[in-house]
Amino acid sequence: MADTERPPFEFLGSWDGQFVATAIHNGHDVRPGFAAELVLPEPDRLREEDPHTDRIGALIPARVIVHRSRFEVDLNRTREEAVYRTSEEAWGLDVVRNPPLDEAVVAGSLQVYDAFYAELGRHLDEMAARGPFVVFDIHSYNHRRDGADAPAAALEENPEVNVGTGSLDRGRFGSVVDAFIEALGTQSAASGPLDVRENVRFRGRQLAAWTHARYPDRGVVLALEFKKTFMDEWTGQADLARVDELARALAATVPAVESALREAVTP
Repeated sequence: MADTERPPFEFLGSWDGQFVATAIHNGHDVRPGFAAELVLPEPDRLREEDPHTDRIGALIPARVIVHRSRFEVDLNRTREEAVYRTSEEAWGLDVVRNPPLDEAVVAGSLQVYDAFYAELGRHLDEMAARGPFVVFDIHSYNHRRDGADAPAAALEENPEVNVGTGSLDRGRFGSVVDAFIEALGTQSAASGPLDVRENVRFRGRQLAAWTHARYPDRGVVLALEFKKTFMDEWTGQADLARVDELARALAATVPAVESALREAVTP
């Protein structure tokens, strides 16, 4: 259910720099009008959301945190696909009581979608006016889908951090991507060096595509999928020490990325 006192999303921190962390699948809230149509069990919904991604981005000065669940409105899909009307649009999960959803219910969720991208545009327009910028688009992904007691997915196809760059102009900004991967991969962690690879499982979706289309010469979105080794994806229990370790590792990449970004846009 929704926290009726909480807005669907928040833009937080200091926006006078050129780095942003977003957590657009972090939310679990659902407005009452949509909740009446929702049949997906809460544990299943939580397992497909990205809890604690707000905390992974907490050390980046400018932050965007979404509190509304992706199962009400998915801000990482196009507007036409943002509300899951049928199970086919949600990986086969039965999300709503009587699909397809009534369009009046859909319209209420799309108001959140439109408001979010309007606000994001206002903030990034000001940032782009100062120069190139980087968005850490933070997500997480499951790697134990076969069950709580089943083996985890193979490491070869499931890096600790997947860096999605599918819509990025790599000819212009490839050095920024490389600098990020190197910097994050060399951060020390309790479990050893982080396995950071590009476009193995995910390539990024709407937030990245929208930003790159709007700011082709200024915007760099790195769609970051952190494997849920920082939590038990079946119980929802998080290792907050590990989450904070990832937050420090991410923040430590900023100097190297900033240097590469400066060089990428220098004539």
